[in-house]
Amino acid sequence: MRKGLTICSRELSSYFNSSVAYIVIVVYLLISGWFFAANLFFDQQASLRGFFGMAPLMFVFFAPAISMGLLAEEQKHGTAELLFTYPVTSFAVMAGKYGAAVLLMSLAILLTFPYVLTIIVLGNPDLGALFTGYFGLLLMGAAFMAVGLWASSLVRNQLSAFILSFLVSFFLFIIDKFIAWMPPSIGRVAGYMSVENHFKALSRGVIDSRDLVYYLSVIVLFFCWSLYNVQRRKWRG
Repeated sequence: MRKGLTICSRELSSYFNSSVAYIVIVVYLLISGWFFAANLFFDQQASLRGFFGMAPLMFVFFAPAISMGLLAEEQKHGTAELLFTYPVTSFAVMAGKYGAAVLLMSLAILLTFPYVLTIIVLGNPDLGALFTGYFGLLLMGAAFMAVGLWASSLVRNQLSAFILSFLVSFFLFIIDKFIAWMPPSIGRVAGYMSVENHFKALSRGVIDSRDLVYYLSVIVLFFCWSLYNVQRRKWRG
């Protein structure tokens, strides 16, 4: 645990020592702020409907941007092999890197808290729905970040990792848009695979075990797949 936290701290510092953290956070706040303000001023509604409505699509872009360098660049320069030869388990390395990416995304989400204060002052929002909505944002961000970790474990180039992560994330985002043209049995599967469907329920204030199981399954599946990719590369030596 201690070594994993050390790696997490080092990875998080690397985000802020470069321009990655600042660019991602600023751009995320600008875009999310636009949708929040549009809903507030143009629609005259003190709610987070616009912000929550665009969150899944925004994460499709921002999660790959954060996670693309977790392993890809180290593999490109050969430092990944050196890192995994240290007296630390592969799980600790992967958990530390993944944790840093999730923390950065969580920080960007938490910096939108002034939106909550604004609608509390101007309106009478359902605080339970706000809580579950933000809880859903954290779960969805963690799920997309696991996809990004997996993509970064497969390739040796950050751009390739970004594209692969984006394609898988976009598939999970858009799959439910084609349910009308699918047979009912396949449509139900597609609906369950949709990241947005599960987030919509949480943003309405409904905590369903199926939504929690879905996000946890995506996180565990892609994290374990990433760990397998790293272990396989170590075995090939």
